[in-house]
Amino acid sequence: MRGSSLATRLFLSATAWVVVILVITGIVLSSVYRAASERAFDRRLNLYLRTLIAEVATPDEPPDRQFQSLGEPLFELPLSGWYWQVTRTDSEKAETRASRSLWDRKLPKLEDHGAELTAAGIRLGYVDGPEGQNLRMVERPVDLGIDGKFLVSVAGDATEIFDETRSFDYYLGGTFAALGIVLLLTTIFQVRFGLAPLKRISESIADIRSGRAERLEGEFPVEIAPLARETNALIDANREIVERARTHVGNLAHAIKTPLSVIVNEASAHSADPFAAKVLEQADVMRDQVAHHLERARIAARVTTVGTVTEVAPAIEALRRTMEKIHRDRGIAIEVKADPQARFRGERQDLEEMAGNLVDNACKWAESQVFVEVLVEPPDGPGAAPRLRIIVDDDGRGLSAAERAQVSRRGQRLDESKPGSGLGLSIVVDLAGLYGGGLSLGSAPIGGLRAELVLPGV
Repeated sequence: MRGSSLATRLFLSATAWVVVILVITGIVLSSVYRAASERAFDRRLNLYLRTLIAEVATPDEPPDRQFQSLGEPLFELPLSGWYWQVTRTDSEKAETRASRSLWDRKLPKLEDHGAELTAAGIRLGYVDGPEGQNLRMVERPVDLGIDGKFLVSVAGDATEIFDETRSFDYYLGGTFAALGIVLLLTTIFQVRFGLAPLKRISESIADIRSGRAERLEGEFPVEIAPLARETNALIDANREIVERARTHVGNLAHAIKTPLSVIVNEASAHSADPFAAKVLEQADVMRDQVAHHLERARIAARVTTVGTVTEVAPAIEALRRTMEKIHRDRGIAIEVKADPQARFRGERQDLEEMAGNLVDNACKWAESQVFVEVLVEPPDGPGAAPRLRIIVDDDGRGLSAAERAQVSRRGQRLDESKPGSGLGLSIVVDLAGLYGGGLSLGSAPIGGLRAELVLPGV
């Protein structure tokens, strides 16, 4: 898919939205899971906190039995990451009791870290514990009246929260990556499936241009059905315009031919008169010019016809037989080497006119031999059409560079003894130009003139 294609734009926009939505969803889910893990951890800490508060509130309990009912072995392991601490805050010298796991260390106060009391009268937060451990801690001030004031703290290893969250993020990332790949593949399928009718229209138009079809056929979705209808209407209108132009050109040719014939006949009746001779001379010029421009108009009308393709080899072979008959008295041998796959994107009549003028000109000037070669050149790049090259060589005297430039101009002739109006090569140049091709003249390997005609192929 190219960067400028509609399919690429749809795919990239869908991909961007999929990535954005999955990333935002992943961040939200990760945050929700972390918050849930913290709440579960806090419930565990609060359970131990309430147990400790209950122990503090029963001072008559023997010291050896006090704080023995927490039921968590980690409070007994040194520096295990799970600690409790009870500090008396109403005496000049603070009295502190702590779990065995805290060893000889002390827990920091959340109040010193800026934690505020919640509605439940507790503080929650993260602190750095012994050995640089990251702890999740809960503390609560307890006022027992005459029995004293205490600050009860319980801390747990926050690594559990981080590990669970990280493990969830890994699974979530893997799941979303797989989901993203599936969504992207689905997007590719939807784009291709959704744009398939447009591709079918493009292929159908290519078939029309190459001559394999005349109209867009088949059913199309309602969104692009008007495009197909308008394209078919445009093709029909184009054909009608071409036919109308052909008719007008033919009518104009007949309308001008009769007055010119009358002028020529009247002037011929007074051929001895210098004025009549001048009229005959200018009438011939007018006839040549009118023929030339009418031919160009007829050609231009034909070239606009969409979807016409001509097999080149049969047309050139038929032309060879015709020219050999025309020049039979001079014994001109015409050799043809044509690629059987060569096809011309245009009408056969135009191909025969262009090639016929070149071959006829070669036969007029050749000594005994004319060689015609038809080649198909591959496209220059992606999206380009192949090129058709028709080469006509003769073994005549050839032309110099100046003579080649002169003979290719309209109406210029080097030898008035040869039959013809002198418009043949000019018509070939005009017609090839209308088709997007061209004509070049050079020296033939067999000694005479080489005429090389380039036309659009299929």
